[in-house]
Amino acid sequence: MNELSAEASATEVVCASVASGRRLLANAPAAKRSAVVRKMATQLRARQAEILRANGLDLAAAGEAGMSAALTDRLMLNADRLQGMAVDLERVADLPDPIGVELERRTLPEGQHLSRRRVPIGTLAVIYEARPNVTTDIAALALKSGNALVLRGGRETQNSNRALLACVHAALSSQQLPTELVQALPAQARSEVSELLQQDRYIDLLIPRGGQALQDYCRDHARMAVVYGGIGICHLYWASSANLERALPVVSNAKVQRPSVCNALDTLLVDQSVAAQVLPEVIAQMAPLGVSFVADSAALAALNGRGAEHVSAAAQADFDREWLSLVLGLKVVKGIDEAMDHIAAHSTGHSDGILSDDQAETQRFLAEVDSAAVYSNASTRFTDGSAFGLGAEVAVSTQRLHARGPMALEALTTYKWVVEGDYSVRA
Repeated sequence: MNELSAEASATEVVCASVASGRRLLANAPAAKRSAVVRKMATQLRARQAEILRANGLDLAAAGEAGMSAALTDRLMLNADRLQGMAVDLERVADLPDPIGVELERRTLPEGQHLSRRRVPIGTLAVIYEARPNVTTDIAALALKSGNALVLRGGRETQNSNRALLACVHAALSSQQLPTELVQALPAQARSEVSELLQQDRYIDLLIPRGGQALQDYCRDHARMAVVYGGIGICHLYWASSANLERALPVVSNAKVQRPSVCNALDTLLVDQSVAAQVLPEVIAQMAPLGVSFVADSAALAALNGRGAEHVSAAAQADFDREWLSLVLGLKVVKGIDEAMDHIAAHSTGHSDGILSDDQAETQRFLAEVDSAAVYSNASTRFTDGSAFGLGAEVAVSTQRLHARGPMALEALTTYKWVVEGDYSVRA
């Protein structure tokens, strides 16, 4: 590792310190890395009162600052959420170790044995906002996959993140691994983000988890590889063949189960042949749950005044909004082609689905809609590392390289070629 100059910023010092231990972690036995993650779960339960007190301080500050309901929900921890976080960590600990897995092996014509093996990426940096659970989720996945980690949470979560990081450090110490392997920047100034984006000497992969402004800033200024994602403008297309009674709970779950997250439903597209029947039922089912609606002109016409107190006319920009709240866009479309055209124009490539009992139509939708996760007759809320059986996730990538969808252990690895010869020389 390069020596630091006397003018090195505090951010550079932290990044260099984290990166200096990555070889030690990468070569730590799989059992030791798994034990760290399991101990993190134990620490979450043992320190529950301390963590919730810290989270209470953040919630109080958020209330004084007028934070939105969606962000407050993301920020809030309680006993059930902490238990869920601990369970996810235990699932990560129990997953097969990805490091050292041999992806292929063959013998070259000259006799050398060539193999391709999974290895850690190296040092990760994650920027995230208002999501304290990200601290332990990402730490678990990074450590299990042999990666050192720099965290930069938002100021709104600093007390929660500090308490959660203490759990990570206690777990590392329990396995005689240095706590410097996972460190957090103090989140005191925005300049830390700018400085972090310049640390390509130490950071191998940057993962920004936040709004469009943060993603755009990282895209424009980062000097290392960046994974983009986590912004979800998600759609369901209600086809003419969909079963009304069975489809309604899917739409409701996709919108209401947790509206402040990236895989929550934003726009319901309804085939024009069933719009007059379906839309009033959607409003009757979901308005009592607190949902309000914005509808295009065709949807308003199909409603013909029914549920008017819950519906307003949609502006065109409304179909490019990630609501993160109990608002649902309604649009009538002339069949599957118009539905897919709308998704192609307005989706962020996160999670989109079809509700249909027509298998040919369903298979066409699944083949042609180009999103990280595509659904038939299921809620978009399943796009999640835990729900996919991955234990947890560091982000939901909406790009194509190098990972797509929920990023877990395998997505935090790369590979290297190993050539075993017998004092071989190339002719």
